[in-house]
Amino acid sequence: MSVTTKQPLAVNGRPQRIRILAVDDHPIYRDGLAAVLALHADLELVGEAGDGAAALDAYRVHQPDVTLMDLSMPVMSGVEAITKILEESPAAKIIALTTYQGDTDIHRALEAGARGYLLKDVLRNEVADAVRAVWTQGWILPDAVARRLAQYVPRVELTDRELEVLQLMAKGLRNKEIASHIHRTEATVKVHVLHLLSKLRAQDRTEAVVIALKRGIIHLD
Repeated sequence: MSVTTKQPLAVNGRPQRIRILAVDDHPIYRDGLAAVLALHADLELVGEAGDGAAALDAYRVHQPDVTLMDLSMPVMSGVEAITKILEESPAAKIIALTTYQGDTDIHRALEAGARGYLLKDVLRNEVADAVRAVWTQGWILPDAVARRLAQYVPRVELTDRELEVLQLMAKGLRNKEIASHIHRTEATVKVHVLHLLSKLRAQDRTEAVVIALKRGIIHLD
C-alpha cells in the first residue's frame, strides 16, 4: 500500500494539517476512514461521532476545518445535523459522505448547506482530494454526482401529505388502510395517489414507489 507524502499546508511558514471530524453510525466504516486519512500527511482526524446529535456536540468541542457527514443515522439525521451545525457556525465546511445516490438526497444535503457530496464507494484518494478542495476552494461536486442531478430535471416537488401517503404505499398499505392511518377518506387518498402518479410519471403504484426509492424521495428504514 502506498502512502501519500503530500506535505501539510503552510501557514506563516509553519505546517498546518486540515483538521477533520468524521460522522457515521458504523464504527467499522469510521475505522476505515481513519485509516485512509492517516495515509495523508496534511490531514488529521480530530474527532468522531456516531449520530447527528453527537456530531453537533463533537463539532462544538473540536471546531474542525472539514466535517465528513453521513446522512442516514439514528437520533438525528445527517441533514438535520448539517442544518444545526451551520446555524451555530455558518462558516462550517461539511461534506456529505453517504450511500444515498438519489438526486433528492443530493438536493437535500446541498440545500442544508453541505459544501460537497461524495458516495462511499469513492477511492480513498478522492476523499482526501475532496477534503482539500472544500478547505481551499469551498466546494466540491464530483462529475458523477453532477450528472445525477442533471438526469432529473425538473425536480419533483411533493407536499408533506403526498410524502406521507407515498411512504405508506411503500410499506404495502392499500388506499383504505392509508385513509385510516392519516384520518382522511379513501376518496381523498385516491386523489393523492393520482397526484403522485402524475408527478412521478409512473404508470402504477409499484412504479411510483420504485421511482421514489431510486431518486431518494423516500427510504425504507
